[in-house]
Amino acid sequence: MSMKRNLTSSIINSDKTSIDLRNMIDKLEETNQILLKNEELYTIDLKAKEKELKAAQELLIQLENMASIGQLAAGIAHEIKNPLNFINNFAQLTANLANELSEELEKLSDCFNENDKQYITEIANDIKENTQKINEHGKRAESIIKGMLLQSRGKAGEMHPTDINAMLAEYINLGFHGMRAQDSGFNIKIDTEYDPAIGKVKVIPQNLSRVFLNIISNAFYSTNEKKKQLKDAFTPVLLVSTKNNTDTVEIRIHDNGNGIPQEILDKIFDPFFTTKPPEQGTGLGLSLSYDIVVKEHKGEMRVDSQEGEFAEFIITIPKNINEHHV
Repeated sequence: MSMKRNLTSSIINSDKTSIDLRNMIDKLEETNQILLKNEELYTIDLKAKEKELKAAQELLIQLENMASIGQLAAGIAHEIKNPLNFINNFAQLTANLANELSEELEKLSDCFNENDKQYITEIANDIKENTQKINEHGKRAESIIKGMLLQSRGKAGEMHPTDINAMLAEYINLGFHGMRAQDSGFNIKIDTEYDPAIGKVKVIPQNLSRVFLNIISNAFYSTNEKKKQLKDAFTPVLLVSTKNNTDTVEIRIHDNGNGIPQEILDKIFDPFFTTKPPEQGTGLGLSLSYDIVVKEHKGEMRVDSQEGEFAEFIITIPKNINEHHV
């Protein structure tokens, strides 16, 4: 009887040991699964951090490249400015001489027969017309160079009272010629509605002008791509307007290009996000533009779009910005 009790006790203890061992194994397996999950999460987090670091490094490289290009452009603009001044001045001088020639011809009209007089008059008129064209295109080139130099002047974060309407006009012109340099057949109808009540607003002109140029250049690119698709059935149009509000200035840049798909609207201000081919876009333009408007100028920047129809960027800048926060 005692032997039977001992055997029963041994079996019970053995079963208990088996259960305890099973529980320990289960706990070890559970702990192992937790460790594996933690390792997986850590690996995912590490990869995400590596991706962020790589993106930050690429951003720094892009910014350095942009700074180098800006310095190069400023240097080229300075070099071109002097000979361009000579061209403009001598074109004006030649036009004045042509006017004097016409006046002298009138005084000496009796010395020439009618055919000679007509021939000399035609030459003088051709000179006037040609010098007028030289002067017109020279002034346009001067305007472009002025825009390039504006990008390179001033210290970072330096605010100045700025004519927003004039700045927009300048950078529409600069963006147009930039697009023309890429595609000589590019053309677009440009409508402007500037509110004269805006006056001058304290902004960082070097930076805000980059915002305008970026959005306008994107508008030209989008309308040009749509023109290639639809050809004569489509007329590219850019509408730029300003509005004077009580405490803010509102700028709207509207184009009738391909628009932005709804599914990516919330991504367009992300760094490195672009719908352009790699050789045509870095994905930094709108991201930097957003930071300039929102962080530097304490303003707002939003976009409204319908795919295939239009895109409109609305920028709001406060009239009084605390420079200490810029």
